[in-house]
Amino acid sequence: MPEKSKKNIIVMAGTKDAARIINKLNKTGNFKILATTTTEYGADIAKSAGAHKVLSCKLEENELIELIKKKKIEVLIDATHPFAINATKNAINASKSADINYIRFERPQMELPESNLIYKAFSFKEAALKVNELTKGRVMHLAGVSTLKPVIEKVDSNRLFARVLPSLDSIQKCLDLGLKQGNIIAMQGTFSKDFNKALMREYNISLIITKESGDTGGTPSKLDAAVELGITIVLVTRPEVLELKDNDIFVDIDKLCYNMLNMP
Repeated sequence: MPEKSKKNIIVMAGTKDAARIINKLNKTGNFKILATTTTEYGADIAKSAGAHKVLSCKLEENELIELIKKKKIEVLIDATHPFAINATKNAINASKSADINYIRFERPQMELPESNLIYKAFSFKEAALKVNELTKGRVMHLAGVSTLKPVIEKVDSNRLFARVLPSLDSIQKCLDLGLKQGNIIAMQGTFSKDFNKALMREYNISLIITKESGDTGGTPSKLDAAVELGITIVLVTRPEVLELKDNDIFVDIDKLCYNMLNMP
């Protein structure tokens, strides 16, 4: 298909879901894909998936509008993390202002195991307060470096261990927040239940903090590991984005791509 007939699209990326969407759409040859991410890690997986161009920087709403107009974007696919609510709000508003189609890929909600070890929280600040109520033992933070700040502000850093991506940026953020080198577990997942169990045992963990990221984020294997070991879990639930009402939302990547291919 000639280059000029390709549809210019933005995929707001940084997740494995976004990489799968980019890969599938790229194989059709019908799209020129510009991926946006906020991290180098996200940029790398978007490039590997086949994005034609990647911008690795945080974009505010006005910057996103300018990018849409400059690149003559026709569709914006928001495949950001379920907890990246500001990015989703900016994407919705920018698409509306620029009068282009907005499509949201939403990770399917997961079914939580029935266990009295699981305590829900609606924010990481609330989660940190709950941690202090529930244990004086060692705590493992399994929710990414971007959510660590409100936790370390309330939980003694000497008993807090964080598993983060093995990137210089992630490790430096941990150090800047006051986490000791020995309390930083730099690994790239997702991980199996058995691996999570071994890690929790190794660090003598009494409680884990994680978030409702779905299967793609490895949440089930974290929960199952902790439950089997009798470890308490503080689970931060997925935030609701009211602005998504009346927008196109897909929970199946194949259906999203089919919709894109049949879009006028």
